[in-house]
Amino acid sequence: MGFSTIDYVIVIVYLGAITILGALTGGKQRTARDYFLGKTTVPWYAVTFAVVSAETSTLTFISIPGLAYATDFGFLQITFGYLLGRITVALLLLPSYFRGELSTAYAFLEGRFGTKTRSFASIVFLLTRIFADGVRLFATAIPIKLILGVSYPTAILIIAVVALLYTYLGGVRGVIWVDAVQMFVYLGGALLAIGVLLSRIPGGWTAAIQFADFHQKLKMIHWGFDKGLEGFLQTPYTFIGGLIGGALLSMASHGTDQLIVQRLLATKSLPSAQKAIIGSGVVIIFQFAIFLFVGILLFAYYHGASVVQLGLSKADEIFPHFIIEGLPPGVSGIIIAGLLAAAMSTLAGSMSAMASSTVLDLYKPYFSKGDSSSNEKKDIYSLRLARMVTVLWAGLLIGAAIIFMKSPQAVVELALSIASFTYGGLLGTFLLGVLFRQPKQEDALAGFVAGIAIMITVIALKLVAWTWFTFVGVIVTLFIGSFLSKLGRREAQ
Repeated sequence: MGFSTIDYVIVIVYLGAITILGALTGGKQRTARDYFLGKTTVPWYAVTFAVVSAETSTLTFISIPGLAYATDFGFLQITFGYLLGRITVALLLLPSYFRGELSTAYAFLEGRFGTKTRSFASIVFLLTRIFADGVRLFATAIPIKLILGVSYPTAILIIAVVALLYTYLGGVRGVIWVDAVQMFVYLGGALLAIGVLLSRIPGGWTAAIQFADFHQKLKMIHWGFDKGLEGFLQTPYTFIGGLIGGALLSMASHGTDQLIVQRLLATKSLPSAQKAIIGSGVVIIFQFAIFLFVGILLFAYYHGASVVQLGLSKADEIFPHFIIEGLPPGVSGIIIAGLLAAAMSTLAGSMSAMASSTVLDLYKPYFSKGDSSSNEKKDIYSLRLARMVTVLWAGLLIGAAIIFMKSPQAVVELALSIASFTYGGLLGTFLLGVLFRQPKQEDALAGFVAGIAIMITVIALKLVAWTWFTFVGVIVTLFIGSFLSKLGRREAQ
């Protein structure tokens, strides 16, 4: 059917509307702190929706249906670990963040270990985020390229510029409110797609479920014990691997990643932040189930045709292909608007989080201590710097997205693999500070570096699946950090 004039109008109006919404809800910022943390308290429920929106992005909208089309419901095992990890963050890490006036997640590390640990953690976060969200930005460009017939770089540029506009104007408060709205937009788009698919499949719900069940697409629990220890560790979607890997990955992403912690700090109180993060864990299970179900219905709709038979190059293109070719005028526009909503929620938050970490963790501790300017001049300069750095990171995200254009791997697995690569050392360092009193800055840094170094080996040799990356990094970091601490105490005696 293709993309009609009304579809283009819907998408353009939507992009304009969220830009205006972000600017209006963000209010007037006078300082970098207003820009990065919000001038006033943001309600916990808005933060819940914004957290879900930020972590979901286009990967859920595109890659999860594609993953279900190619495999089954196995990915859902990881979401149970996600909820477990968030509960742990709420009880273990968030109380430490709200004891003082923290501006970023990594300010906690400075108070516990020292400035060097804060700076190193911030740099690791920035490198991880730029590559992981570069993948997410590229994922969004897939349907835009198909719709407009433009090149991937052009599609990437269009998306990034719109996200940058409302981030630049509204700051984190504007980003949170826009993200909250966009969660309902993209979920509405997914439910609309489900409705259309069920109406198009002969026999509807019953026939679709029977076809999926016959091809074992509804299977969710995979124990993996029959594969031996090596096979078990190298299989990404097992129940135990999903529970442990999902929990630790969620602890790292929601407890140590500035992209999420920045939103939680905007609630201004511990109980509100705890409700926001646990609530997001409940919502995310249902959300992943919806998008996996979209993939199952697509499998039934296309009668189990392979990616090659559909004339596509990868499973990630199946849902965008259906949106463009299989939906009536108007409906395609609404669903593409939902897809863009999923994408820009993460991109905008990422730009804001990376800018805040750059300014608050790396610039201010080293370059603003001796500044004798008046407070008013400092505020004006800090806000100007914050916005300039936001623009800089937007440009780097565009570059990272272009780098990943030719990756053959499913983008959701690629992005999560990148995040898991550094999350182990990052989470391990935070846990070292919370669970152990003895380790000093040198111990923490050594454990952090060791955790990342071991992961380089693990990934290079393909020893375990990506769901185990964070687990390995955490264990190594805790072991090295605590061991060096005990060794140092013995030498001192």
